[in-house]
Amino acid sequence: MVSTMLTWFVMAIVATVGAKKFAPAVPNERIQTRLRDMGYVAVFGYVVMITMIVLSVDYYIGYSLGDSMPGWLQAISFFGPQKLPFYGWLINGIIMFGAAGWLFRLIGRRVGTEWTKKMFRQMPVTASFGILTIIIYAIMSIFAEMIAPYGQAEIFDKINLLPGGDPALGGDPAHPLGTDQIGRDLLSRLIYGGQNTVGIAFATTCLAFFIGTTLGFLAATIGGWFDQLLSRIVDMLMAIPQLIFALLLMTIATAWAGSERALLTIYMVVIIAVLDSTRVFRLSRAVGMNIVVMDFFEAAKLRGENMAYLIFREILPNAYAPLLAEFGLRFCFVFLTIAALSFLGVGIQPPLADWGTMVKDLSQFINFAAFSPLTAALPLLAAGAIALLTVAVNFVVEWMLNQSSGLKE
Repeated sequence: MVSTMLTWFVMAIVATVGAKKFAPAVPNERIQTRLRDMGYVAVFGYVVMITMIVLSVDYYIGYSLGDSMPGWLQAISFFGPQKLPFYGWLINGIIMFGAAGWLFRLIGRRVGTEWTKKMFRQMPVTASFGILTIIIYAIMSIFAEMIAPYGQAEIFDKINLLPGGDPALGGDPAHPLGTDQIGRDLLSRLIYGGQNTVGIAFATTCLAFFIGTTLGFLAATIGGWFDQLLSRIVDMLMAIPQLIFALLLMTIATAWAGSERALLTIYMVVIIAVLDSTRVFRLSRAVGMNIVVMDFFEAAKLRGENMAYLIFREILPNAYAPLLAEFGLRFCFVFLTIAALSFLGVGIQPPLADWGTMVKDLSQFINFAAFSPLTAALPLLAAGAIALLTVAVNFVVEWMLNQSSGLKE
C-alpha cells in the first residue's frame, strides 16, 4: 500500500513537471497561458484532482458492472471489478440528488409566478437542490404524525430487528429499518427526529435573531455608553467556546429542571439562542452602523419618528439581504449544536426522538459491519440526515449571498 502511494506521488510530480515544461506545445492558447502562469503547486493540485476523478470513475464502473465487466476493461482497471458497495451508494446518491435538483429547477422555470420563474432561471443546480431538500425536510417534519408508521415512543416486543425487512435475515416487513435496543421502530424515530431536531433548531434560530437584531440595531441607533456596554458583554460571551459554554449551562439547567423534560427543552432553546445571538448582534450592529449615517435615516429622526419605526421601517428593510443569508448559516450552527448536545446527553430528552441521540444510541451497530453492512449503516442514517440538511442550507445561503452581494458568475 505504501509503495503504491509512493509510486502515484512520484508519477504526479513527473506529470506536474512535464505539464509545466511542455506548456508551450499545448494547442489550446487559453490552457497554454494558464499552465504558464500557474505555479508548480497549483499544477500539482490539478494533476491530483484529475487523477482522483479518473480513479473515481474507474471505481464506479467496477461497482456498476461487477463480475460482468469485460476482460479488456478489467485489464486497464486500477481497482478491478470487485468494489465496496458503500462507494457505489455514495456515487449513486450524488447522481440522484443532482438529477433531482436539475429536474426541480426545470419545473420551477415553467411552473409558478413570473418572480419564481425568474428566480429559478437565475439559480444554479446546487441552490435548486438545496431548496428541494429543505421543502422535503419541512414536509416530513410538519406531517411526521401522518407519515411515520408508528409513534416515536411506541415500543414493540421485537428488539434489535435487523433492517431490510427480510424475515430470513432476522427482519420484519413491518419495520423496514428494524428496531432499536428497546424495540422502537427506527424509521418512525428517524422521521420524528426531523420534527424535533429541525423544529427546535428553527425556533431557536428565530429567537436568536430576534434578540441579536433588536439589540444590534438599538446599539447602532443609540450608540454611546449603551453600545459600549452591549458590545463588551457580547465580547465576553464570545470569548468562551460556544459548545463548551452551552454544555456547562445545560448541565446546570438539568439540575434545575429535574424530571421536567419540557422545561429542560425550553432551557436549551433559551441558552443556545442567547449564545448564538452574540454573532447576530455583531452582524446587525455592523450593518446598522452603516445605515444610521445615511440621509434618509437622519431625515426620519428629524421627523420625530419613534425607535420602533427607525428600527423596523428604516434599518431592517435595508439590512434584509445580509441578515437573511446569516439566518441560513446560523440555522446550520444551531442545528449542529442541538445535535451535539443531544449526542452528549444534555439536549433533547427521551422519549422524544432526535438525530443526535440516535447517532449515539445506534453507534454500537457499527460493530456488525462484517455481518450486515445495512445494520452498520443505521447510525449513518441519522448522521447523514444532519449532514444533508446542513449542505442543502449552505447551498441556498451561498446562492443568496451571491445574489445580495451583486456578484455574478
